[in-house]
This record gives sequence, C-alpha cells and structure tokens, in this order.
Amino acid sequence: MRRRRFLAWGAGVAACAAGCGTERVTGAPRTRFSISPGGRRWTRVGEAFAGAARAAGFATASSGATAMSTAMSTAITVTGLAALSAAELNNGQTLLDTATPLARLSGDVAVVIVPGGSRFKDFADFGAHLLADPGRTLLAGGPQGEPDHLLFGLIAKGLGADARQVVYTGYPTSGEAAAALLSGKAAAAAGLFADWREHLGKGRVRALAVSSAGRVPGLDVPTLLESGVRVDFSDWVAAFGPDDMSDESREQAVRMCDEVLGSPGWHAACLAAGWLTIPLAGDDFARWLGSEIERTGAVLRDLGLIDSTKATTCWGSCGNGH
Repeated sequence: MRRRRFLAWGAGVAACAAGCGTERVTGAPRTRFSISPGGRRWTRVGEAFAGAARAAGFATASSGATAMSTAMSTAITVTGLAALSAAELNNGQTLLDTATPLARLSGDVAVVIVPGGSRFKDFADFGAHLLADPGRTLLAGGPQGEPDHLLFGLIAKGLGADARQVVYTGYPTSGEAAAALLSGKAAAAAGLFADWREHLGKGRVRALAVSSAGRVPGLDVPTLLESGVRVDFSDWVAAFGPDDMSDESREQAVRMCDEVLGSPGWHAACLAAGWLTIPLAGDDFARWLGSEIERTGAVLRDLGLIDSTKATTCWGSCGNGH
C-alpha cells in the first residue's frame, strides 16, 4: 500500500505518546501500541479508544512509561477530518509527519441550526434562500476550512448554489458561533450536535437537518438526504501509524483496531459520547480515505479556499503518480 503525507499532527503528540500506550501479548515478541491524540480536539476519542483497547485485553501502560519503552512501541495517532483539511489548505507545506492509515474509528453528527424565531420554517425554506441568494444568506460555524465550513460547502453544491458566493464567518468556539447566530449576525449555523444540544433543549435554536445518513435518536429532525441534498457527512476520527511502519507492524495494528472497534467497550463508549460507530480498517479504510481526500479538496476549491488548479491527492489510483 502506498502512503502519502497529508496530516498536520498536533505539537503535543510526542509528549502525549509516552503516557497513553497500550500493550498486549499477541505472541512472541510482545507487541506494544502507544495511542495518542493528534491534538486537543481528539483527546476524548483517543482516551476512549485506549480504554476500549485495555478492556479488550491490551493493557494500558502507566503514565510513567520510560522513553525506552515508548521507543519500543508502535505509535498510533488519533486524528481526523480537521487535520486533513488543514493539510489541504496549507498546500502540504505544514505536513510535519507522514502517516499510514489504519482504521476509521468514529464520527460526530453535525446539525444545521437556525434561531428559534427564524423565518426558515424547515430546511426547504433555508435551501431555497441559499440557492436563490447565497451572498445574502449569512452562515456561521467553526474556523474557516474546518468541518462546519466544509458541510456548508457540500450543502451549497448539493443544492446547485455557487459555493464561492457563500458568506461564512468562522469562530474559534461553538459558543461564539452560537452568540453570533442568536444576535442576528448569521441566518444559520452548522456545528456538532453535541455542542448544540443544550441550546436545542432550551428552545433557543432549531435544527433544520442532521448530516448523518440516519436520523439521530430522540431528535425529530430530518437528514440532509431526506431533505433532498445528497450529503452524508460526519466529523470523523481515525487511527494512523507512522509512514515508515513495517508491513508486519501495520498488520498487527490493523488487527488490534479491528478487534477494539468490534468490542462491547468501544460500542459502549461511543453510545455514551453520542458518537457514530463507523468502523472501517486496513485497505478498505485506505480506499475510503482516498475518496475523502478528493471530496475535501474539491469542496475547498468550490469554496475558493485553495487554488482550483491544485491537484487532488490520491492513493495510487489516479495514474498521476501520487
């Protein structure tokens, strides 16, 4: 399998790796896996995955693990869509490490939100306005180029609107995006369902659609697919190994991921956190990732955030030598 550089790892990965390892005797010699998040936004998933690995029989190393034991372990970094997008936005110049795809772990459902008193009664109203006048449909969410922005780009494309005319303001936190929406600075916002749950519960905002293929249990809101937009989207998280990972180490890591993702502990962790369970490992994940890289690059070009002449990274399938 050919590997490409595309992820911008967080600066704290090396420091965290020493304290988040898991190990298991899978035969001789002993295999140790060091699982660490690629940034603060993936800390919860990384910890949950390491915990599920421990529950499945992969003993977690103590926080006092020595540098020697860490060096002898197989490093696994937990990161996701935002890192992929960041690499695309920076044209590959900020790629600090290389990566070997191992497995897709989970995903967060996103929602399209409007104020409680919005004139948009449903997604059809919102979509019609965005299609007719994208430049006057003010949108908000997380930082530019990150998943919330990508979702609006996909929605615009799905509706047939010109994504370059979309007026989007990115905010550092969901709280700031909510403040902008409730103060009238935006007509609609996108964000993780988990981040908007409290506002929805108080009736301050309404959800027009969810981004997942299926409805969210307990939330009477249609999916984008039901609303006529062919978008199935989640803020996914995955596990990656180093680029120089040997075939043997990769196979062992993929087997570990496969076992953990099918374990009761992992399913319980996802249920408790409200994450989608979207397991996909090994070559199947690498192929899916290739299509996701292409989709993300295309949306960023549609939004005018990267050069439209920039070639899309592919995984040995496009014939261009990537």
